[in-house]
Amino acid sequence: MNVLFGLYQPEKGEIRVKGERVLITDPNVADRLGIGMVHQHFMLIESFTVTENIVLGHEPKKAGRINLAQAAKDVQELSDRYRLKVDPYAKVETISVGMQQRVEILKTLYRGTDILILDEPTAVLTPQEINELMDILKMLVKEGKSIILITHKLKEIMAICDRCTVIRRGKGIGTVNVDNTTPNELAAMMVGREVNFSVEKMPAKPMRTVLSVSNITVQNTRGLKVVNNLSLEVNAGEIIGLAGVEGNGQSEFIEAITGLRKVESGYITLNEQDITNLPVRKITE
Repeated sequence: MNVLFGLYQPEKGEIRVKGERVLITDPNVADRLGIGMVHQHFMLIESFTVTENIVLGHEPKKAGRINLAQAAKDVQELSDRYRLKVDPYAKVETISVGMQQRVEILKTLYRGTDILILDEPTAVLTPQEINELMDILKMLVKEGKSIILITHKLKEIMAICDRCTVIRRGKGIGTVNVDNTTPNELAAMMVGREVNFSVEKMPAKPMRTVLSVSNITVQNTRGLKVVNNLSLEVNAGEIIGLAGVEGNGQSEFIEAITGLRKVESGYITLNEQDITNLPVRKITE
């Protein structure tokens, strides 16, 4: 998809848009061809407003100056048209991850995108936000837009896609009509063998506590509190899951445990030894 968007150049082969062979040398060319992309890690400037991000590089002007009032009006009209409920005047750093994704989608629509590429769009969303995104995509398709959805989640493929191309180890394995396939068949194409969706496992028998995290508080790189008074224990003989959409402190929490980030308060013990804020080398020993 980075080749289609002009970020990478192909070594061979060809790309055709609306039947015409094209050479996409950079994202500006993709933009002119009506190809837009929403990356998994958003390309927004946090200190800018929603409007400033959306119109960046395509600003409406009046008497030689950027007309932000007109830009905000255009963004509001687009937001209303596609029921995206985006505040044109909000700063990106103050809105949710799901809303930031809507801003990215609006940014492509503002540029007149006909082909929209979405890279793992649900990885950072809550279940409710996923349903809302699916409704938005269905609306875009009804308007004649073409959407390429990159995902490994079979339920999403079955729910929204018309056709699915499976890539494994850089090679196209095949393209199927979603109405004529099953999640099991898709999974087999993805991994190269039959996949059993039911996993048999014995009940866990936790033993002694190995890792204890007590009331820790951790800040992110901007000095904002992202882990707030969190406690948990990990016992020998069990698997602990850490759940949450991206951006909710999971990464900072793990970095704090492994010594990569400072613990502001609270403490961490490993095998009953206090390892809070020890150097990484000491912890790994």
